[in-house]
Amino acid sequence: MNERIKTLRKELKMTQDAFASKIGLSRNFIAQIEIGTKVPSARTISDICREFDVNENWLKDGTGEMFIEKTKSEQIWEMLSDVTKEDDESFKHRLIAALSNLDESGWIVLENLINDIQKKG
Repeated sequence: MNERIKTLRKELKMTQDAFASKIGLSRNFIAQIEIGTKVPSARTISDICREFDVNENWLKDGTGEMFIEKTKSEQIWEMLSDVTKEDDESFKHRLIAALSNLDESGWIVLENLINDIQKKG
């Protein structure tokens, strides 16, 4: 499991410090897990899976895919949840607020704009 945790962290492009911080551990503890001198507790495994959407079977024994597949609706819900935690003046917050104010004709204009951008790309 130590190698899979290291693989996961690298896949996420996170330092040991950033990874540890997300799950409430020290960088040193993550380093010890990765080199195999410490074994993660059931709670640590659960925290890793929850925080990073990791398939617990993959983490424990290497079976299945690394990440849990989310539906588009779940992805949107998670993104909106994250945006609501941001400052009201952040770009993401202002963008979602603007989208929430669109009427049907505004959505049509936006859809046409996106379609035009996709054609050019």
